[in-house]
Amino acid sequence: MLVDRSYRYDNMEISPLEMNMVAEYITVRQLRDQFNLQRTEDEQFFREWQDDLPELTDLEKQLLDEVNSDYRYLSESIMLEVIVKMVVLSPLLRLAGFYRPPFDITAEKEINISSFDEETIIKGRIDILIFQPSFWVTVIETKRTQYSLEAGIPQALAYMLSNPQPDKPVLGFVTNGGEYRFLKLTKEITPKYAQSDLFSIDSRNDLYTVLRVLKRMVQLVSQ
Repeated sequence: MLVDRSYRYDNMEISPLEMNMVAEYITVRQLRDQFNLQRTEDEQFFREWQDDLPELTDLEKQLLDEVNSDYRYLSESIMLEVIVKMVVLSPLLRLAGFYRPPFDITAEKEINISSFDEETIIKGRIDILIFQPSFWVTVIETKRTQYSLEAGIPQALAYMLSNPQPDKPVLGFVTNGGEYRFLKLTKEITPKYAQSDLFSIDSRNDLYTVLRVLKRMVQLVSQ
């Protein structure tokens, strides 16, 4: 007897093989099974989003308040990821300093990662990749605003595993426009990752904190 083990995702039918090959449909469990990726609860592992965060100027707070207001208005309708990038991500990245040296930026970058036994290959595209030469800084995933942020985390982790320099950590930023979470991944010996608290645009102070964390990342890499 043949058993149909296909799945439906966003109104598309996906076979288990396809899910194993496309980063967009990968799960944390698959990353653990295929790449031995482990989540760590060590509070000292990911301090970059908590320690020595720079203060914001009154002008920066004013600009973030405008982003918040624009988002609230536009989110009353369906807001696709291209609009999320324009309304929310672009101002955040500009204010944080990612559009200036020593950073470069690219979009729709193809990546491939393979498991240790070379039997599993994951293919995908990074929506926006910001990096300093030889050092990746952050991977940004945008989803339709009605999708849970958790749906983007496995995809971001899969991309972060493709970091070509295993001795350097990778920092990630996942957002659906309304919610935000930071990630950190290291590949030394056993791949490990941790994630920050969840931030929401519904809280003005949360949006301030998101920018402070992004500015701290810029400081760390620039140093």
